[in-house]
Amino acid sequence: MSGKPNVKPERPWFSAGPTAKRPGWSSQALNHDLLGRGIRAPEVVARFAHGLTLTRELLQVPDDWVLVYLPGSDTGAVEAALWSMLGERPVQVLAFENFGQVWATDIRDHLKLEPEVIEAPWGQWPDVSGIDPAKDLVFPWNGTTAGVKAPNSDWIADDREGLVICDATSAAFAMALPWSKLDVVTFSFQKALGGEAGLGVAAMSPRAVERLDRYAPPRAVPKVLRLRDSKGFDRTLASGSMINTFSVWTLEDWIDAVEWGLSIGGLKTLIARTEANAAALDAWVHKTAWVDYLAENPATRSTTSVCLKIVDERVVAMEASERHALVLRIKALLEAEGAAFDVESHRNAPAGLRIWCGCTVETADVEALTPWLDWAFEAALAE
Repeated sequence: MSGKPNVKPERPWFSAGPTAKRPGWSSQALNHDLLGRGIRAPEVVARFAHGLTLTRELLQVPDDWVLVYLPGSDTGAVEAALWSMLGERPVQVLAFENFGQVWATDIRDHLKLEPEVIEAPWGQWPDVSGIDPAKDLVFPWNGTTAGVKAPNSDWIADDREGLVICDATSAAFAMALPWSKLDVVTFSFQKALGGEAGLGVAAMSPRAVERLDRYAPPRAVPKVLRLRDSKGFDRTLASGSMINTFSVWTLEDWIDAVEWGLSIGGLKTLIARTEANAAALDAWVHKTAWVDYLAENPATRSTTSVCLKIVDERVVAMEASERHALVLRIKALLEAEGAAFDVESHRNAPAGLRIWCGCTVETADVEALTPWLDWAFEAALAE
């Protein structure tokens, strides 16, 4: 077994959420003026509205779309769309990783609908040839837990009748999103820009707003998921107003992250940084015999939540519980050295590694990480 590498990542944070803070981040750089103020104070509402304005600018959301905050991070944003919009039409769900399965289960068991679930094994993109433009569609653009992303949007009809609800939490700010093909796009603060957890955003097209105005779902909708008032879409939400009490500190941290993104060149630069990180990891994967991508098709490999499987035959021969134990030993070795934190696969995914390569990570840190992965793998096997 080779010795420990000499160089560690300066910022050894590779978690898939919350992700690494932006380079140069400091809590002292955040605006403290409104901390302790009432959440309905005009200044606080205006600050939340400012956050939406900056988010629209950085993400390049179309002018005729609306943005709203939701509690519960991306999960809350997706659930608000499901509870408030679904039921008018039949619904299809793409379930090729953990959260697609979660949305399918919620639609079936809690909304009491009968979704058509289009599944694929871990590491594969599903067969979308049967997508029906007359039906509503729910899917993750980038499966955080499988490292599989949509290869394109050609399979979504321009003249669709149904709504397309897209969980884009690991894609927003890191991949180009085809706005004309989508109707609801959700994401959280804690993913691509390294914000704090707890708040989500739903961006909604005119077609989605029209659904809210016209269609009252035949179910009681919990207050924290309620996008409608007695007249239809609750338009106060698009002005920065909150459904419940949100964290001003979390919002200030988000504004700091968005301002950083704008200051370094906007969305184009954020995507380029992400792709450079993924390319640095890819160079290591292609020269490393013991590891490979979980995503089988290069066209569907995520550039943010890069999921890797261990293909060394000594590990392949192990029982599933032994493989999970090995991954935990790798994690423990890396964290004990301060070389990398939170690189294990999602708890419901096949045992392996997951390396976040989003824009707040520095490419030099990805390059410094890979020798440590080699060392930790051999050291874990030797234990």
